[in-house]
Amino acid sequence: MRLLPGRFLARVTALPAIALSAWLLVAFPLLVAGWFTPLLGLLLGAPAVLVACALSPRLIPDLDEDDLSWWPVVAVLLITVAFAVVQIAYHAEALVIRRDPASYAMYTSWIAENGFLPIPQQRELIAGDDPALNYRSLAHYERDDVIWPQFMAGAPLVLAIGYWLGGLDGMLVTTPVLGALGVLTFAGLTARLVGARWAPLAALVLAICLPQQWVSRFTYSEPLAQILLLGGLIIAFDALNRRVALTDRWGTGHTLAAIAGVVLGLGVLVRIDAIRDLLPVIGFVGLFLVARRGQALPLLGGLVVGVVYGLVAGYGYSLPYLEYLSDSMNPLLLIGAVVIFLTVVLTAALWRYGPPHTERVRWLPNAVGLLAILVMVGFAIRPLLWPDYGHGSDFTDQWVAAVQQTEGLPIEGSRTYYDMSLYWVGWYVGLGTVMFAALGVALVLRRLTLRRDTQWLLPAMLLVWTVATTLLRPAITPDHPWASRRLIVLVIPAFILFALWFLAWLTRYCERSARYGRGGPLLRSLPTVVAAGAAVAMLGPTLVTSAAGIMGYRQDVGTVAATERLCASLPRDASVIVVDSGMAGAYMPLIRNVCGAPTAAMDAPDEESVDRVVSAVYERDRTPVLAAPEWHQLDEVTDGDEAERDFYVVADMDPSTLMEPPTGSWDFRGSVWTVVPEPPE
Repeated sequence: MRLLPGRFLARVTALPAIALSAWLLVAFPLLVAGWFTPLLGLLLGAPAVLVACALSPRLIPDLDEDDLSWWPVVAVLLITVAFAVVQIAYHAEALVIRRDPASYAMYTSWIAENGFLPIPQQRELIAGDDPALNYRSLAHYERDDVIWPQFMAGAPLVLAIGYWLGGLDGMLVTTPVLGALGVLTFAGLTARLVGARWAPLAALVLAICLPQQWVSRFTYSEPLAQILLLGGLIIAFDALNRRVALTDRWGTGHTLAAIAGVVLGLGVLVRIDAIRDLLPVIGFVGLFLVARRGQALPLLGGLVVGVVYGLVAGYGYSLPYLEYLSDSMNPLLLIGAVVIFLTVVLTAALWRYGPPHTERVRWLPNAVGLLAILVMVGFAIRPLLWPDYGHGSDFTDQWVAAVQQTEGLPIEGSRTYYDMSLYWVGWYVGLGTVMFAALGVALVLRRLTLRRDTQWLLPAMLLVWTVATTLLRPAITPDHPWASRRLIVLVIPAFILFALWFLAWLTRYCERSARYGRGGPLLRSLPTVVAAGAAVAMLGPTLVTSAAGIMGYRQDVGTVAATERLCASLPRDASVIVVDSGMAGAYMPLIRNVCGAPTAAMDAPDEESVDRVVSAVYERDRTPVLAAPEWHQLDEVTDGDEAERDFYVVADMDPSTLMEPPTGSWDFRGSVWTVVPEPPE
């Protein structure tokens, strides 16, 4: 079979989502069973990935462009590879928990080394139920006699592959690879919805976008979620491109629809807030049932499988985390139930009476397009009319106030800056992209109301809903680059995609004008000028923000080497007691999950309680190790035993900004002193 460029680009851009979904389908049950080991991963997970990658691409149809050359394919691949190389070279070493990356790293380290959850507290190896000890830390919840890590299992299950292959360094370079695959996947979605010739520009804008580079340098979950949600839209596009009736026998369209549903649903296994993003898929299934399309039920069935995986992971293995999020999770689940109920009711009604003919209402398509523009204008003027307040967290208020003081802003700790969300997008991809996207989404919605370009229906429903709800309430601490996480999975790709669709439409319009006009060479060159100018308008601001931002240094460099020194310094039978409550939250998971030493903390250590705990450890024939960030803290609770500092890091870390894109860096200083105390007399 001849390898055509359209066939190759279609298949290679669908493969990342298919391969990762196959791995997650096998890996999560292994974790549930407590058998998540390298051997079983190799024996069960690897064959599942290989089979999926061997069989699924055969189902993917070629791109519908007969005259497509190889240059867009080569350009996309070069951008993808270049992105991976740069991100690997600049990958961060975030292992000390301050924010989410190290939390995911510690989660990964535990399951990669031990293969099960929850994490035992191992009280019996320290001092039993001594009331002076506690086992909680940042991103790790103490429940009864076990510890539950924060967040969902999806990203750690994938990062564990890198850990098995290369230890801490292998884990830390896995996310840069995932970020590159996200760029590749987005190029595939653009090739399908806009055109293959626009795919390199889409890949390049996303690749140089600061948030895409930033999340890909850390062990965040966003790159994996991006691959699954964008990849799910790719496979759904390929499935729904074939007209299949409800009564038709099972075929390629049904299989691809089921795969698309699974891939989309597994987004919940990676990020619980993907439930919100997937709500439009339920409505879409209802519409496709009304249209008597055979792919509707397989899509729904696959979606249910993936979402069930996510709900089991959330409520079975991250319950304390979801309890912490209950103020937002409970309303989201209620909204989900309402959406399902309304979809069932409306589907039944439309099944009987037929769908409304919106194309017959002459004013409606233009009104829908105008409404999209007005919504974007509303987001633009929102800071002037409705500044947003109310984090609901004293800690967040204090942090925002501290950043405001650093920037010289009025001190309003309760200010959420959610009203600035559209401007955040503009920071990272430029005002031109925002304006092109506004026009693009207006045209897409207008044409869908006219029942044209129906291949856009599912992507438009999902992306417009996610953009609107995210911009309305980002639900994240508003300092940057931190807050840009909320934009990078779907919001920024949606802006780029709609902008490129508008530019492709405008270019075609100019081509038609040049073909039938009498403007001579100047008019005939207009399409090229428009395309080139638009590319500069999109790439220029994006590149400026990234180049002037935080992309020129590595964060937390030296942490891996310091961790290895710390672990090597601990006795094989060490039981570690952290005698500083501030340090405990950040370093306890590192000592326990990576070094493998039973670890507890003392909130208010004094010489008497320390002696009691040390004696209890010695009684268990183990070696007590006291740890603190400063040597004098150990000197105060021991008899002057000599302490050593085997963990010491001075490195760059991300800044925090509120009213401008992030630039420069702040300092990170990490220090752990340890001492083995003599047995109390």
